[in-house]
Amino acid sequence: MIPGGKKRVKRINKFSLKTLKFDKQKLIPTIIQDYKTNEILMLAYMNVTSLKRTIKSGKTCFWSRSRKEYWIKGRTSGNYQYVKSIAYDCDMDTLLIKVRQVGVACHTGNRSCFYRKIE
Repeated sequence: MIPGGKKRVKRINKFSLKTLKFDKQKLIPTIIQDYKTNEILMLAYMNVTSLKRTIKSGKTCFWSRSRKEYWIKGRTSGNYQYVKSIAYDCDMDTLLIKVRQVGVACHTGNRSCFYRKIE
């Protein structure tokens, strides 16, 4: 306890890919968020290789579960996502990547994949 009754926050200082918890398909859900507006743009999946490619290139790279191949967001559309920061949640099983989005994030032409609402 910190004086004043506040709990001390445990911080993890060293990051290793081994600390992340990938699912049975060796994937981790990845939320993509605009770094300026905090708008959620999309959700995709990464494996260790696509995460390493993202870190190295500075552009988001995902694993396509349907096509079974890697894809760099924007390679065909020009709507690249330039990585500003990468974080992981407290359970170490989800990534949050803040990006500078060029153009739209959704393949439908919408800025965000979350353009529909349940009323």
